[in-house]
Order: sequence, then structure tokens, then C-alpha cells
Amino acid sequence: MKKKNVYQYIKQVLLICLLFLSLPGFAQGKKVTLSGTVADSQGPIPYVNVIITTQKDNKVIGGTLSSETGVYTLKDIPSGKYNLEISSIGYAKSVTEVYVGTLSDYQDLGETMLQQESSTLNEVIIDKKQDAVSEKMDKKVFSVGDNVTQAGGSVLQAMQNLPGVTVNNGKLELRGNDKVMVLIDGKHTALTGFNSQYGLDNIPASAIDKIEIIENPSAKYDANGNAGIINIVYKKNKSEGLLGKAGLAGGYGALWERKSNLPDMTPQYSLTPKINPSLALNYRKEKINFYVQGDYLYTETLNKNEFVTRTYDDGTIVNQQTKRNRDTRFTTLKSGIDWEYNPNNTLSMSVMYGREKILDHGEEPFFNGDYSERLRFWKFLEDEVKTTVMGSVSYQHKFSQPGHILNAGLNYTFHREDEKYFFDNIMPDFTGTDAFKLLSDENVVDLNIDYTRPLKQGRLETGFKFRNRVIPTDMQFYPGTNSVIDADAGGKADYEETIPAVYGNYVYETEKIEAEAGVRLEYLDLEYEVNPNHPVYKTDGYHYFQPFPSLRFGYKINNNHKLSLFYNRRVDRPNEVDIRIFPKYDDAEIIKVGNPGLRPQYTNSVELGYKAHISGGYFFASLYSKFIDGTITRIATTVPENTIIYNVFENAGKSRMMGSEIILSKEITSWYTFNLNATLYQNTIDPFTANILYPSPTTYASEKQQVTSGNVKWNSMLKFKNNLSGQVSMVYLAPDIVPQGRTLSRFSIDAGLKKAIQKGRGELYVNATDLFGTLVIRKTVQGNGFSYSSNDYYETQVIRVGYNYKF
Repeated sequence: MKKKNVYQYIKQVLLICLLFLSLPGFAQGKKVTLSGTVADSQGPIPYVNVIITTQKDNKVIGGTLSSETGVYTLKDIPSGKYNLEISSIGYAKSVTEVYVGTLSDYQDLGETMLQQESSTLNEVIIDKKQDAVSEKMDKKVFSVGDNVTQAGGSVLQAMQNLPGVTVNNGKLELRGNDKVMVLIDGKHTALTGFNSQYGLDNIPASAIDKIEIIENPSAKYDANGNAGIINIVYKKNKSEGLLGKAGLAGGYGALWERKSNLPDMTPQYSLTPKINPSLALNYRKEKINFYVQGDYLYTETLNKNEFVTRTYDDGTIVNQQTKRNRDTRFTTLKSGIDWEYNPNNTLSMSVMYGREKILDHGEEPFFNGDYSERLRFWKFLEDEVKTTVMGSVSYQHKFSQPGHILNAGLNYTFHREDEKYFFDNIMPDFTGTDAFKLLSDENVVDLNIDYTRPLKQGRLETGFKFRNRVIPTDMQFYPGTNSVIDADAGGKADYEETIPAVYGNYVYETEKIEAEAGVRLEYLDLEYEVNPNHPVYKTDGYHYFQPFPSLRFGYKINNNHKLSLFYNRRVDRPNEVDIRIFPKYDDAEIIKVGNPGLRPQYTNSVELGYKAHISGGYFFASLYSKFIDGTITRIATTVPENTIIYNVFENAGKSRMMGSEIILSKEITSWYTFNLNATLYQNTIDPFTANILYPSPTTYASEKQQVTSGNVKWNSMLKFKNNLSGQVSMVYLAPDIVPQGRTLSRFSIDAGLKKAIQKGRGELYVNATDLFGTLVIRKTVQGNGFSYSSNDYYETQVIRVGYNYKF
């Protein structure tokens, strides 16, 4: 994009922001807990009257008495300007002007000194800081229960129509970037990956309460993931007594055949069943809170149905189809107990268990350019079991000052990958059978200590984190006749990373100004020990000691309009699978392999956000830029002796991303509300040269790659009579860049209905995805010595019916 066009683009977005300044609006209320102490020259004063009134009309908002130690607390105070009145017999009445901001749940008004003679206290202006998206603009929070069109599906499916989120090849992207860190209840787990993301398509959405999207994390968060953080929050209830929720969802996918098979293949999966029973129980009695929940998700899926035409530089053309019928069984169990042994101290223990079993039955026929001759026929069976166990112990101490908290937690995670692959390679003159087995045991220990203290005009956060992660891996190859697998590349490898980190974060707010500054200091030591007989790779590793600062500056134009400017520096550490030395089939003629020489990529991000509260909703707009050094990308190459494509991760040098996001949410009538989200971005990778070692030394040179892309999402929420509601989601994804190529545009429409029954305790819903069968993944790739184009008619159309009951 030329500089002139960039400036015009920025001016247009800023003009839209200025236009919305003139819209009428109503600030969304945020309630805060205020605290302070009352004393005289002799010490704390007990049983003092404390009330808070509005400055505008002197209306009493709240009142209390100070405790025996002179401490008082005022809860649920909305944002605004107030007078704090403190009085006691024998003392002059104190009246203090107080400003309650929007950034903190807790605010400390400090100490008020009462005098025995008349006096007037100075003005006190305080602040409020909160993680809410509507105020801070660094986070968006979405209730899974409100997403009717994806009810009964997986977490990954539930995210597809959220603002700024897209899904490519089973991975989440935020604003076109897949470097996303995924947390569960604020913690890393092996269910979703530590330095990467996986498994989201097999976690039932029925287990989830809400999803938080944090695009500008503070220094409090782990520095990994330059696109941002997605925090998946499980359901948990702390009401007194026994409460529960039971649900059952079922459905069918692949409703008809969108593109027929090539000759000699077994049928594609059709009318694929889905079933998801779930149960959650919560019991609270005085100081004890116990909870347990379980989910089971069974699906059959036409996971892939891709048709590819591959053209080599010598003129050879190969046509192929990859069909993958998948069976998945995923079981999740979570249980825990909270013991509040006194009002200031709570001990919590929890355990989570997950087991995922995947069976893939696949076929790949290969034909010549005019389909007159079948060159080979490849059949495969993948049998994969992933088992995860996570145990957590946490302790929370609440000091006498509200919001003054110390948290400490110890987490242990065990994750086993047990994978078996069997391949039949049917050639005109022979049949060969390949097989390999992978066993990987991941052990992770995390220790976290976090301290928060409210201040008179802000909050102080600091903490410490330590992680040790060990992954021993064993890969054994069993090559068949004329196998292309490099059997000597098997054996054992040991991955170990150690990460200690400390952080500090300070928040400050006045009536007009908000500021947040922090830094995270992180040390990493990574060792990767490989089989000494490996034909290419040797033992490797790296370490770093780096600062990761974060800054935010906010300006409140008025109660309805606000600007926020963000800066942060983040890192993307290669995951263990990215450096794993063992070659593995992506398909019959594509082999992927890791690279122990891969190094982290570092990103500096800047974003300007604008938020306006308008009548019946809100408007949000942002401009952002990311500058990346050491860009991690996958490169596809070939070798002269065969047509096999080798996919290897490499550092590609410098790249950058720039873009904008707009969200408009508005209630038009009592029965219709919509949410419109548009994201536009440009991704650029500068020219680079990479020296690739596997399978043999090759130099790959790439010209500058650049694409302008984006997406538009329109969510319509409808309210009908008799507790019936509906949702229609329309999604358009523009062409986008992939390693050495691009995907073409996509479009889909989803719809759902939900009805409350049984006096609100029961709920029935039905939904359908990709109503018109328009969602097809189309790609073009230009590799080293070849190019290819593909169309993937995988399963996108699913109809589900479900029922939930609360008790």
C-alpha cells in the first residue's frame, strides 16, 4: 500500500470516529467498591457515619459506619462525581469531592482526618480500573449462552462469528493472525496448548460460561502470543445450596454431497451424527463450595474433502483428492472445592481430566493431468489418543482494605500424545505399507504469585511466575516398500524449557486521564536434545533475557466518548511441535518436519482505539500496527529425486501488519438488535532468504509478499413473543495470505432459535450452519519448483437440536 493511500485510509477511519462524537449516548454504569479509613490525631475512630451523595442533586447513594479499626466500605457505587460526607459527635463534619472512575473494581480513598474544630478537606479525585471491554478497550467479553447459532457445538465453532475472529485449518486467528495464546480460567493447559493452540474443536461449548478476547494484554499476562489472548472461562456457580444444569444436544452434518469422489474411492461421510450430553453441579454450604461438571462430545465429520491440482516447473500435472472421514470422542471432567476458612483467606483445589480419541479414515488418489491414468492410490488410518490431567492449588488472602489481595497458585499438567499412523501406498507395480508410532509425555509445573493493591488514584499490580516444561518424545518408523519416509530420522528427543518471570503494572486515573504502564522481565532457557544419529539435525537450544513493556493512555472526551492508545512488546516462542525433528505425513506427498534451529519472533504493537456509547448500544473503532522481527513461517520445497513436498518452519526475517476494526452494536427496537463488525488489515512479509537443512541443504529465496484482507460479520438478534428468540449470523471472509500463497474469499450464513420453557428453567434450541453451502476453502500456493490450487469441500452444514434444564 502506498503512503498516500495509507494516510487517506487513516483519515477516513478518524473521520468516522469524529462523526460518532455527535451521536447521543448514555454511559454504561460500572459499580465500584470504595474504601477508606477515618482517624484523628489519636488514631482510628470507630462507628463514624459515612455517606456518599451525588454532587448534582445531593441524592444519597450509599452509607455505612466505620469499623472498630476505623475502616469503612461503600459497595456498588456507580461511576460519577460525588460528595463523601463523614461525621461523628464531637468532630467537625468532613465533606470531600470524590470522582469514581471506570478502571477498577476497588478504589482506596485513603485516610480522612477528622478535626475537633471546623475545617474543610481538600478535594480527593480517585479512579477505577476494570478489565471490561466497554471501558478499557483492551478486552471483549462474550457469553457463550448468547450465541444461539453455534449452541451444541465446540468452542472453536462458538468463536467463528465473534468480532475479529476467523478460523483457518482448525486454528483461531485474531485480525488475520494465528499467534494466539489460549487460556482456560486464566491458566495455560495442555488441552489448548502452551506456546500454540490446538484442541479447541473438541471442547464442548456447553461447558463454557464466557469467552474473553484480550488484544492488548498488560504486563501481568504471559508475553507469548502477539495476536492476543483468548481466555475460556468455565461455568461455576457460588450461590448457596445445590444448583445444577443438565443438557443434551444432537444433530447431523454433511447433509448432502457437495462434490463427488474421484474413481475407486469409498463413500464420503454423510449425515454425520453429533451428540453432546453435559451435567454441571454446584453445592455451597457456609464456608465450602464444591462443584463438578462433565461433558462428552461425539462427532463424525467429513473433516477434509480437498481437490488439488499441482503443477511442477517441468510441466508435470498431478490431480488429487484428499478425503478424511473422522470420528471423535472427547470427554471432559472438572471438579473442585473452595474453602473460605475465614472472610480473608480462601483455599481452592481443582482437577481437570480430558481424553480425546480421534480416528481418521482417509484416501488420496493421484491422477495425471487429464485424469486418464491413476498414478497411485494412498490409504491411511490415523489412531490418536490425547490424555490430559491438570491439578491446581490456589490460595487467596484479602487484606482489610477491599481489593488489596495476594494470590498464589501451583498448577501441574500431564499431557500424553499416543499416535499411530498406517499407510497403504498402492502403485501400478507394487503396494507398500508404512507405519509409525509417536509417544509424547508432557509435564508442566507452573507457580504463580500475584499481588494487587488499590491506591488513591489507581492500582498497583506485581507478581512472579515460574514454569518448567519437559517433553520426552519417542518416534518409531516402520517403512514399507519404496517408502519415502526417512526411517533414520526416528528415535528419541527431549524438550525442556524453564521460564522465570516477574512483572509490575501501575494504573492511574483522573476524571479525564487514564494511564497504565508495566513491564514484564522474562528469562527463558530452552534445551532440545535429539538422537545423536539423526541424519540432519543435532542437539540445539537457545536462551534470552528480555523486557516486555506495555503502555496504555486513555483520554475521556466526555462520559460517552473515550480514546485509548496502546503499546506492547510480545514474543512468539516456537512450540515443541514446531522444532520436532521427526518427519510426518501431512498427506501422501506432503511431509512436514520441525526445525530445532527455529528462534522466537518479537513483535512491537501500537493501537489507537475509540469508543462511543450511543443510544441503545455502542460504537468502537481502532487502528493498529504490528512490526515483527524473526517472522516464523512454514516453507514448502521439493528435491529433484521425487515429487514430495517438504514443509519446514523457518524464520523469515521482518514482517508487519496494519489494519483497523470497527464494531457497531445497537438495539433498533425492543425485538431487534444487531452487531456489525468489520476488520480490514494488510499483512506484509519482506523479501528473505532461508537455508533449509531438511531433507538436504536447500536455499530458498522469497520475494516480498503482501495482501490486503479482512472480514465482515453481521449478527442479528431477534426477540419474539412467548420467550422465543433467534439469531442470524452472516460472515464474509476476504482473500488472505498463507505461507507462499493465499486463500480466496468465503461467505456463510448461520441461523438459530431458542425458547425458554418451564418457567425459565428449561431451554430448547435449534440451529443450522452454512445454510446455503457456500463455505469452501480455496487456496493457491507458489512453492519452490511447483504451484498448486485447491478447493476443500469439507463439512460445513450442520443442524443441531438441544435442551438444557437448570435446577
